Amino acid sequence: MLDAERERAGTEFPAAPPDQRPPPRHARTAAWLLAAAATITVVFLTAGPQPLRAPLNLAGFLTGTAAIGYGAWRVAVPADRAPWRHMTAAAGLFLAGLITRIVVPGAAVSPPTPMALLPDVFVVPGYLMAAYAFAGMLRRRRADHDDPAWVDAVLVGAGSAFLAWTYLVAPSIERVGLPLIQFANSFFPVIDVVLVVLVAQLALAGSSRAPALWLFVLGAALLFTGDLLYSIRDGDLAGVPADLVDALYSAAFLLFGAGCVHPSMRTLTQPQQIMVRTLSFTRTALIAAAMLGPVIVAIVEPITGFVDGAVRVLLCSVLILTVLFRVVRSNNSRARAENAIRRRATHDALTDLPNRELLSDTIGAWSGQAVADQQEISLLFLDLDRFKMVNDHWGHQIGDELLCAVAGRLSAHVRSTDLVARIGGDEFVIALAGPSHSILAESVAGRLLALFEQPFPLSVGDVVVSASIGVAKAGGTAEALELIRDADTAMYKAKGSGRNAYALFDTSLREDLKDRMSLEQAFRGALERGELYATYQPIVDLATGEVDGFETLMRWEHPELGFISPLRFIPVAEETGLIVDAGAWLLREAAGCLARWRAQRPPGARALHMSVNVSVRQLRDRDLAVVVREVLAETGLPPDALWLEITESGVMEDIETALATLAELHEIGVVMAVDDFGTGYSSLSYLNRLPVDIVKLDRSFINDVGQHGANESIVRAVLAMARELDLRVVAEGVETELQRDWLRDQACDLAQGWLFGKPLRAAETVLA
Repeated sequence: MLDAERERAGTEFPAAPPDQRPPPRHARTAAWLLAAAATITVVFLTAGPQPLRAPLNLAGFLTGTAAIGYGAWRVAVPADRAPWRHMTAAAGLFLAGLITRIVVPGAAVSPPTPMALLPDVFVVPGYLMAAYAFAGMLRRRRADHDDPAWVDAVLVGAGSAFLAWTYLVAPSIERVGLPLIQFANSFFPVIDVVLVVLVAQLALAGSSRAPALWLFVLGAALLFTGDLLYSIRDGDLAGVPADLVDALYSAAFLLFGAGCVHPSMRTLTQPQQIMVRTLSFTRTALIAAAMLGPVIVAIVEPITGFVDGAVRVLLCSVLILTVLFRVVRSNNSRARAENAIRRRATHDALTDLPNRELLSDTIGAWSGQAVADQQEISLLFLDLDRFKMVNDHWGHQIGDELLCAVAGRLSAHVRSTDLVARIGGDEFVIALAGPSHSILAESVAGRLLALFEQPFPLSVGDVVVSASIGVAKAGGTAEALELIRDADTAMYKAKGSGRNAYALFDTSLREDLKDRMSLEQAFRGALERGELYATYQPIVDLATGEVDGFETLMRWEHPELGFISPLRFIPVAEETGLIVDAGAWLLREAAGCLARWRAQRPPGARALHMSVNVSVRQLRDRDLAVVVREVLAETGLPPDALWLEITESGVMEDIETALATLAELHEIGVVMAVDDFGTGYSSLSYLNRLPVDIVKLDRSFINDVGQHGANESIVRAVLAMARELDLRVVAEGVETELQRDWLRDQACDLAQGWLFGKPLRAAETVLA
């Protein structure tokens, strides 16, 4: 069935990567069966028939070891198998020790004989391997490397070793007289405590409380209890049934096997969310007991000899040094945290460059020194040109990648005494200090512009981006915020002059900025207050002299400021985005006017069109096509009666978005015209990609035609190109009859200019 579906779909369904494959079926059930078997084993090994106890004990060990190995190779994901392989190795060593106890005569008798050391050859490495396995799980599960879990484990282990020596090893040596064997036996409860602490720390390493984790915790607790009873029995300190010890060992291994088989074992080797907690009461009490216990015991229990005293001194030294290490580690961790907090407050999180706060502090610190050294402080305010296009085209991840690459390049090409800061978005500031009246800042600005000519190697390939730089200088009395503001103002001057340049600040720029801000505030609400109006300039058919249509132009008359030139308010409206609503209003106003004019025309008269300018911001607005559809529906105009004029430079701001919007408009059926042709990119390849029908030749090429001017050959070439591409040409700025006649002789289609009529309000416009 699946093969048939694949064949119909014409594609292959790849197998899931090994790390993503689900655990085996019935693994969860098998884990709980093993856990139940652990309970049954304890009952049978302590109360069942004597002949069955030894085989059942061995079966429990074999089953647990097999389950551990199965979980390591079949349940664990391949990338995280290392700790589980170590756990399997530890189980194999324990099993080898058990078999040695069974096979070698005298290895399992109590009180012990020297032959009891033979199983320990396998068991001691097995314990170390198990501890290494749990430590490996903790290292993978816990992302916070400053967690002192292993230090706490050493503390508890050293304290337990002190108590084990005092109350288990030393007394049993006196009774049995085999110090090496008793020392080896005392090792087991101590390392069991370390195992319990490591397993418990797995539970503290994240929010996940997996069933496999609790199986391991319970298994470690049973292992600890078994080793403790084993040491008491072999030390002849109390009568402990051997079957009870074997039952605890066997149950512990079955629980370890259950933990390895349960599907939740995967979470024990996966990074968990960092959860910073204060020390719990239980953990604090455990550490306190590990430290106070040896102190109290050392006071209460007298030293019985040189060996006893030496061991106690050694273990107390380990405790003291571990506590000292924990204190030093905690202090250093806190210091690192405080340094990180301070750095986050003064540095940019993305690029790790100084931020605005540190920049301001640095300028303030330099100011006093600048007066004494007769130096001046210079700021280079750098803004990436068209950075939004990078984010829109490739996404914010690539945008961040570019910002980091820019930060690295800037830092590598300034002096060690200079400061490179990122103060927001795609804005960088370079602070310099140098001799007064030097051209240091201008020289650095020129070098930086040259640096941006080299591509930035990003994950999507080489990306070229330019920058606009504003330069501001001040003496020792410089105020940081004022200097940053002046450099920012100069940067906008550089952008206004065509980008990819630098500009120096002067006081006139401050006045220009103030005027621009005032103009922006005045323009807000101009539409609602009825201050905007439309004018109409005729477009004439050169062959017949008839009016073919009109271009509508937005005008603004403020009640206090008077008439404001479009050259002033259109850039402000464009920059602030206010042009979107104003442009939609102009489109509706012009279309409504054209609908009324067409209705007034006599039958058989030439059908007029209306040409409306579309701004760069409107092209980026995907709602433009919706507005056009609504306007056509409201006015009843045919789509080809509406011409939308775009500029080459506007399209090139974001070619992909513009092409998508133009394609929607073309599908509606409106006529697209390229305005100011010849002043922008003038690329035939791009012109061929644009769904345009009209080319409007810029007025700068029309000024000297008919007088054997230098531009006549360019106009002829454009006209020839347009004919080949099946485009119509509108000549702008025609002001003389000589220009009109020459253009008509060259078979230019349409023209507009003051020769045919200047832009007028609708009531003043004469329809020819």
